[in-house]
Amino acid sequence: MTPSPSATSTSQRLLDAAAELLREGGFEAVSTRAVAAAAETQPPILYRRFGDKNGLIEATALHVLEGYLAKKRALLNHSDDPVADLRRLWDLFVEFGFSQPECFAWTYGHSRRGDAVSAAGETTVRLLQDAIGRVAAHGKLRMSVERATALFHSCGVGFVLTQQQVPTAHRDADLSEIARECAISSIAATTGLKRARSATSARAAALREAIRDGSDVPLTAAERELLSEWLNRISDCRQR
Repeated sequence: MTPSPSATSTSQRLLDAAAELLREGGFEAVSTRAVAAAAETQPPILYRRFGDKNGLIEATALHVLEGYLAKKRALLNHSDDPVADLRRLWDLFVEFGFSQPECFAWTYGHSRRGDAVSAAGETTVRLLQDAIGRVAAHGKLRMSVERATALFHSCGVGFVLTQQQVPTAHRDADLSEIARECAISSIAATTGLKRARSATSARAAALREAIRDGSDVPLTAAERELLSEWLNRISDCRQR
C-alpha cells in the first residue's frame, strides 16, 4: 500500500529534523521528543512511523546516506578522465565524513548498524568499485579492481575517522589532498607512469574489466571466471 502524501510529508519532516539534530549534536541529540518538536508534530506519530529511538536513528542514518549516495551517483562518469572523477569522489567522501561525522562513524565504524544502513554502506563501496573499474578500463590501474577498491576505501575511511578526532580549527587543510594523492598514486598510473613496472598489471586489469559482463566474450561462465582469476593474479602481482 502506497503511503498517503500527508504521511510521506510527515515522515520527511521527521527525518529532516532528525538529520539536522544529528549533524548538530550527534546521536544523543536525536531524542524522540526533540525530533517531534523540531518537526512540529507529536511523539506518538513518530513512534508509529519508526518504532523506538533505535528505529529512528537507523532511519535517520539511512536518510542521510541516501542523500550522499545521490551525490555520488551524480559524480560517476562525470568526465572523460576517470582519475579526476576518483579525486572528486574522495573529496565528496571526506566532505560527507566531516559534515555528518556521527552518520559516517555509524556506517563505516559501527558493527551493530542495521541491515538497511549496512546495505547502503555496501552500495557506496560498489559505486567506488565502478569508478575504479573505469580507471582500469583506461589502462591506468596498477592492480586488480577489487584490491584497488579495498585499498582506496580503507585509506578514505581511515583518513576521515582519524581526522574526526582532531578539532576542526586544528585540522591541516592540505592533508586531505595529500592523503588522496597518495592513495591514487598507489592504485593508478597518473603522471610519468613507471611503465616497465606497471604496464602488465594495467593491461591485465583493463582486460579483466572489459570481460566483466561477458556479453561479447566467446567463453563459458566457468572459463570467464577462471580467466578473471588469472588476470586478477597478474594485476595484483608485486613487481620486483
